[in-house]
Amino acid sequence: MANAFKEFDADDALCAAVLTGAGGTFCAGADLREVAEGRRTAIDENGPGPMGPTWLQLSKPVIAAVEGHAVAGGLELALWCDLRIAARDAVFGVFNRRFGVPLIDLGTVRLPRIVGQGRALDLVLTGRAVSGEEALQMGLVNRLVEPGKALAVALELAHALAAFPQQGLRADRMSVYEQWSLPWDEARRNELKHGLRVLASGESRAGAQSFIKGEGKHGEFAGDAPWDNMLARTRAKGKSLDVTTEADVERLSDEYRRDKKR
Repeated sequence: MANAFKEFDADDALCAAVLTGAGGTFCAGADLREVAEGRRTAIDENGPGPMGPTWLQLSKPVIAAVEGHAVAGGLELALWCDLRIAARDAVFGVFNRRFGVPLIDLGTVRLPRIVGQGRALDLVLTGRAVSGEEALQMGLVNRLVEPGKALAVALELAHALAAFPQQGLRADRMSVYEQWSLPWDEARRNELKHGLRVLASGESRAGAQSFIKGEGKHGEFAGDAPWDNMLARTRAKGKSLDVTTEADVERLSDEYRRDKKR
């Protein structure tokens, strides 16, 4: 999985990724049978992470599409993602608490940063289950959808992000992550550094020129966004965006790539 995300990050044609599970479950964590039998592979302290990519810092956004359980290491995988779309009946939790297995995929770091230390300690210490509704209330989840719709909604969001000018989006995203380890003034300088690179690239000027021409005014950005155009055409034809298999994902991705080339 780590190699797949490294390839995604290095591919200039790709702008956003979606991480999901299979069989109605996002991820239930490491195989405890391997732990019990002492067959668990030794952890490389300089590797990408025990659960795969959890120690990587990518330059592009990743969205988690959560159906079913995202617990233990699975919760840590979801926390690694920038945004989380979850079904109403999804379940989150530090279930490894029950078996003496620690969080080592940055769960104790990311969880309090996302939901606050008080809520994080509640989950970490008790190991209790958290419903999709409660996860939304505490900020653990960004969007809540009907069961079976998480992947489709996550893909819509991913394509919407991909339609934005990418240098500005990625610069602001990276500044958000980097500010955690910086004093206030250094964080300010770091944000400015990222911003000046975007301004120097010409992306901002091109965006401003588009605005002057009337594009994007009054909060309407769908006009020239390839994915938004595709969604409009699809819905106009009476089709749905139901995504239930890997083939559906490939189909929508291929349609997006074709639209982007036009």
